[in-house]
Order: sequence, then structure tokens, then C-alpha cells
Amino acid sequence: MSLSVLAPYARSRGRLPERCELCAAPIADEHPHVVEIVSRRLCCACTACATLFRDPAAGGGRYRTVPDRILVDLAFAVAVERWEALSIPVRLAFVFRNGSLGRWVGIYPSPAGPTEVLLDGEPRALGESPLLELVEDDVEALLFFGRRGALTLDCLLVPIDRCYELVGLVRRRYRGFDGEEGREAIERFVQELAARARPVERRPT
Repeated sequence: MSLSVLAPYARSRGRLPERCELCAAPIADEHPHVVEIVSRRLCCACTACATLFRDPAAGGGRYRTVPDRILVDLAFAVAVERWEALSIPVRLAFVFRNGSLGRWVGIYPSPAGPTEVLLDGEPRALGESPLLELVEDDVEALLFFGRRGALTLDCLLVPIDRCYELVGLVRRRYRGFDGEEGREAIERFVQELAARARPVERRPT
């Protein structure tokens, strides 16, 4: 996987790009992102470009704006046994559907960078949840995380740019798999996402 997708997070917050990467208009420190679908590159965008590319047909479908919603299904937890069946060796990873390939992709962060896994089948093997129906191709992901000793993993539907922000955080802060500083930084990041999550309703069975 090309690390160009991490470019927006390679700088500190005080050194973010000052112009839209699509039209060169000035942008604020806090700004939207747009995904270039084929290369999966994240582009910093102005409000006008982000608004334009919310329409999947705009620009021939080359770009899609990353939504800002975060969702949680409070009844959805993944048993460790089911998670291990995906052959992802850590309990922190995100899964998204690559629209160009028509395949689900799993990515887990590490101090060496992101590792990508093509999944056999769909994440439905992990259990049933409305999140699997709601997640948008290429621009949103299901972030799975499990605490030490827990028998289940939790899940959030999050913007894809926040997932790559997490990848950048791990690369910068983690010092070995037993690094206390890295674990604490990851936990804070995930807790902040969870605090912003809006619960989804399950249909009656």
C-alpha cells in the first residue's frame, strides 16, 4: 500500500497544507478531505470542493468527499474467536470496502506503517449489525478495537481519514509493542472517537 495516503498526517497540526489540493484555494487548519478513488490518496480540500464531491457522480466519480459522521451499534461486539478467523494478528484494525475492487480490505497500524489484508468474504462473518449496511465504500470504515484481556472487540463506523490519522499516530508514538506511551495515545484517540459516536437503531427482528 502506498503511504501517500498518510501525507495529510505527516505534518504537525501547526504545519498543515494551506491550500486545497484540488483547486488551490486557501483552507483553514481544520478542513475536509476528499479521497481519490483509484489511488486511494487523501486530499486536503476546501469547503467548495468538499461540497461538490459529496455527489458520487461529480468529476466522473474520480473523487469522493469523506463524511464526518461516527456511528456505533451498542449491541454489536465481536467475539475474539471470530476476529482471529480473519487472520488479523492484532486487536486494532479498520475494514472498508474498496469500490474499485469490489472487495473488503483490512488494514492494521504498526510502528512500521500500515499492513493491508484482503479479506475473504464480508465482515458479516463477525456478526450482524446495521453498521455493515451503512458504511460507504472507500470513504468510511469499520474500526475494530479490543482492550487487553477482553473477550470481545468493539466497533465504530468512522471516516476513513480518521483511520489513517490513527495509522500516523501509531507510527509517530509507538515504541515497541509493549510501549506504554503508544498504548495510552491509542486509547485516548479511540475514546475521543467513541465519545462523538451516534448510536444507530436496530430493526426489530
